[in-house]
Amino acid sequence: MYIIPAIDILDKKVVRLREGDYEQVTSYDVTLEEMIGQYKSYGTEMIHIIDLNGARNDFSNQQYLFDVISKTDMKIQYGGGVRSIEKVKELIAAGVYRVIVGTQALTNPDFLPSLAHEICGKDKCSDQVVVAIDVLDEVIKYSGWMESSPIKLMDYVDRCLQLGFFRFLCTDINKDGKLGGAGVELYQKLLDHSPFIKLIASGGVSSMDDIAQLNKIKVESCVVGKAIYEGKISIEEIKNWNLQSLISI
Repeated sequence: MYIIPAIDILDKKVVRLREGDYEQVTSYDVTLEEMIGQYKSYGTEMIHIIDLNGARNDFSNQQYLFDVISKTDMKIQYGGGVRSIEKVKELIAAGVYRVIVGTQALTNPDFLPSLAHEICGKDKCSDQVVVAIDVLDEVIKYSGWMESSPIKLMDYVDRCLQLGFFRFLCTDINKDGKLGGAGVELYQKLLDHSPFIKLIASGGVSSMDDIAQLNKIKVESCVVGKAIYEGKISIEEIKNWNLQSLISI
């Protein structure tokens, strides 16, 4: 299992939100460029960047983010405001390695079929497109977690799989930003339902013990953000874990 360090950007600043609430923002005295530089090492080659402005349809950060991405050879997994096929193409053209799609995939029934047709075959989709599933008590949430989808969680996973999408970023909202432990139970249910999905866990990771639990149930990778900024997990621990995972493959 691979650890992907997370960097959330709001107004060009590195921040973290608690439970996705823009009124509960913690800002950190470090730039995006500095954070990427700290993470870069043999074994750790991917960064998870969320444009929180973009998530609210404000793309004032985007050129700044594109400039930063163009100057690094780190692989970028990018989300925030991806609501059209054109935006997916724009991000890939800008050098983004993986694009995360969420709200539009849930609310527009034509979006994922069109994306599958225009962007990818099955193998390519696994590399370029990640389907985000934000879950609160097994209910899928969207639009900044303000709206609830009537689609059942496992039915949605099955629909995505039928279209050729099999990498999922699942955030357990109950856990996110609280450093209270990862949503192992939720992830186990998803993997029991579909053992062959490539699952990226997100939310609540507070220690290397949490990482070990996720590794035990065989999630593909996990996103870690606040635990790093709050000193619960060190950058060196992440580098060492990822290097060991690479050696083990």
